[in-house]
Amino acid sequence: MVIDEEHAYRVCSARDARFDGCFIHAVQTTGIYCRPSCPAVTPKRRNSRFFLTAAAAQSAGFRACRRCLPDAVPGSPEWNLRADLAGRAMRLISDGVVERDGVTGLASKLGYSERHLTRVLTAELGAGPLALARAHRAHAARLLIETTELPFADIAFAAGFASVRQFNDTIRMVFASTPSDMRGRGKAPIGTPGRIVLRLPYRPPFDAEGLLIHFRAHTLPGVEEVTADSYARTLALPHGEATVRLTFPADHVLCSLRLADVRDLGTAVARVRRLLDLDADPVAVDTFLGADPAIGPLVRATPGIRVPGSVDGAETLLRLVAPFAGVPLQIPDGALTHLYTAADHPLTEALATGRLAIDVGRTQEDLTEELTRAAGAEVADEVAMRVLGAPDVLALPEHLAQDGRQWRPWRSYAAAHLTRKAATSS
Repeated sequence: MVIDEEHAYRVCSARDARFDGCFIHAVQTTGIYCRPSCPAVTPKRRNSRFFLTAAAAQSAGFRACRRCLPDAVPGSPEWNLRADLAGRAMRLISDGVVERDGVTGLASKLGYSERHLTRVLTAELGAGPLALARAHRAHAARLLIETTELPFADIAFAAGFASVRQFNDTIRMVFASTPSDMRGRGKAPIGTPGRIVLRLPYRPPFDAEGLLIHFRAHTLPGVEEVTADSYARTLALPHGEATVRLTFPADHVLCSLRLADVRDLGTAVARVRRLLDLDADPVAVDTFLGADPAIGPLVRATPGIRVPGSVDGAETLLRLVAPFAGVPLQIPDGALTHLYTAADHPLTEALATGRLAIDVGRTQEDLTEELTRAAGAEVADEVAMRVLGAPDVLALPEHLAQDGRQWRPWRSYAAAHLTRKAATSS
């Protein structure tokens, strides 16, 4: 990707928060990088540099702004729109693959050599996989420093650092601060013992009610709980079980996590964000679909609709084709008592043995081709839309099926409007 720097500078001059997370604004005279909407005085154009990722800015020697916290913004919607190698890699890095499997494991999942992957990411995003993963670890560490009272040594290993020294060096480099200073400046933790509570940002408008309607229609007792204003569910994460409870205040999502292993924090946050489609650009979607004479009235009535995603690709597939069977949680959490598993099914074995992989690193074409053969075209489209966040899939129930070519490239959101209308009309 190439940034239009003149347009980016105008965005920063206007402090347009819609572009937070889409690119990074760095200031050469101060050595600081910011989100586009940072309230600080806009520097002269000649002193501004622009990067696609925080990792690229960090690699160029810039540190994060303490005022606007540029890592605490919605992610770029590009990672859902892009199906190329860089976009797929970014989704896997956000899921913590580098921390768990190293760059070798990341490259293997993507089907390329480490050398080629590093070359492509450096050319496309301005930073290689190690730098991108380091930025991801720094963000996870900041969350733990500011929202928990965990000892710093525990935070270092929970965030994926190999040593406390590496943790301290990274915090100093990225935030120009020490962990102790960051904790002293931060607010008191808002969680309770055993829980981490975070505020997840998004780009407004945000249709939380539409998500709750979807979750309510598909809830699995024991695995999920839906109330009038909240959603909760169990999670099977790489290092252990977890539960998450989500509520929807006016300007953020309040996310309460109970983790068996805090190393899963970054992965849990990434998966919850994908579940709620929090990195979408609703203004771009609504502007396009709102001009359509057929669906425009629905868009204007419900701005900011989101396409419900997935916290686990295998679960999303099996819920469509196999009977439910649950595994009891080691420690139940209120109405949440079971992790999701499926009863015996041919696809269960394929997933367990690795012959079939459903993850955010797959290309839409390969995944839908493989799933169409295994489970049919409707299932394949539904999984691509939920797991990959594919924005242009018209996955509709049979009684709502229609062509929808006029809604490209946002057919997934058009389908969400039609499905919501049908649900509220019945």
